Amino acid sequence: MKISIGNDHAGPDYKRAILLYLEEKMHTVINHGTDTFDSVDYPDFGHEVAYDVQMKNADLGIVICGSGNGIAMTANKHQGVRAALCWTKEIAELARQHNDANVISIPARYTSIQQAVDMVDTFLNTKFEGGRHANRVNKIACK
Repeated sequence: MKISIGNDHAGPDYKRAILLYLEEKMHTVINHGTDTFDSVDYPDFGHEVAYDVQMKNADLGIVICGSGNGIAMTANKHQGVRAALCWTKEIAELARQHNDANVISIPARYTSIQQAVDMVDTFLNTKFEGGRHANRVNKIACK
């Protein structure tokens, strides 16, 4: 799979751990995130990841900021992007199964690095169930 990842200053350590996981699993990665703890603006990186997913340059996206909220809100402004704020593996699984989420948003200040890697693993390995959920997902985008 081709994965786009972006993070602000709250997530460099998280991104590094996730990148190691993705490389171990032989995924191709597009890295838009910062590598330092110097303050940056999360929308700059959220838009880049969402654009990759929207334009089908990436299969899925991963965004990371302090709360996970701002960067998820940013990503969700793009048509066809469904970014889900996740804080457990179970939420990540349901985001894929029921909502066909294509971007996972990770709150770095409220999860451990291992939780984040586990959520990414679950997110990448869970398929959309379709069925009754497809009708609901089709109603998400504005017309």
